[in-house]
Amino acid sequence: MYRTLILSLTAAPLLFACQSTPKPPPAADTAASAEASRPADSDALANVVAGTWRTPAFVERDGARHPVETLTFFGVGQDDTVVEITPGAGWYTEILAPYLASGQGQYVGAVWDDTAPDAAPYYARLNATLREKLAERPDLYGQAELRTFDTQQPVFGPSGSADVVLTFRNAHNWVANGLADVYFRAMFDVLRSGGTLGVVDHRAKPGTTPEETAKSGYVTEAIIISIAEAAGFRLDASSEINANPNDTADHPNGVWTLPPSNRHDEADAETYRAIGESDRMTLRFIKP
Repeated sequence: MYRTLILSLTAAPLLFACQSTPKPPPAADTAASAEASRPADSDALANVVAGTWRTPAFVERDGARHPVETLTFFGVGQDDTVVEITPGAGWYTEILAPYLASGQGQYVGAVWDDTAPDAAPYYARLNATLREKLAERPDLYGQAELRTFDTQQPVFGPSGSADVVLTFRNAHNWVANGLADVYFRAMFDVLRSGGTLGVVDHRAKPGTTPEETAKSGYVTEAIIISIAEAAGFRLDASSEINANPNDTADHPNGVWTLPPSNRHDEADAETYRAIGESDRMTLRFIKP
């Protein structure tokens, strides 16, 4: 079950200074449908991404994560209720919460229950960082909310309460620990009919097994699509927004060899810096 943390903040008008012009979304999207064309506001997203409140180290990764293009592809509207699964230290929170607060939407971060007996130590550390971030700027983050969930039996909110669910680089972990079907069913449940699930993850070579995913951190598109469809989702579109053709996905320490983890010998630093962050799938699903 989920528990709502005491972190509902009062919204206030937001003023964003646009400091950069976003790149247009790539034309490589496939299987797109008119039904899934949701009212994302790319200009408003660009203003938020240019916000001076963002953590400098987070901003440095914009070139690898393409937040404006990605959220536009997922069709995140300013009046949507958006649930982000395990937002970590809040990379996307710093973008999504202000963007939604400037409209009529709401940001919900689904975080691990750090009070559970088997909670990993980093759960509490990351959750504390996120709580402090939101509490410090109620004028910016609006009525942002955090909900804790049981890692073995996740519930992300009332059934049918979300317009969009987003998960960034989490699904490979669920595949590795055998819980992917449970998580995708929970995401399906919290979405309303017609709602969108957006998935970004490290993309493995076709044929990579779940056992290999556990070692490398890379998962195939076929596995993710199969699990999502088994949960009831329909694949609506895929995009190469977050593709990196320089990534061969066969590094000695898996995806963690690459930036930002950089688990490699110092002598190889330039090699992996040149490759950049991982090649990533970007998939949009619809709940019928």
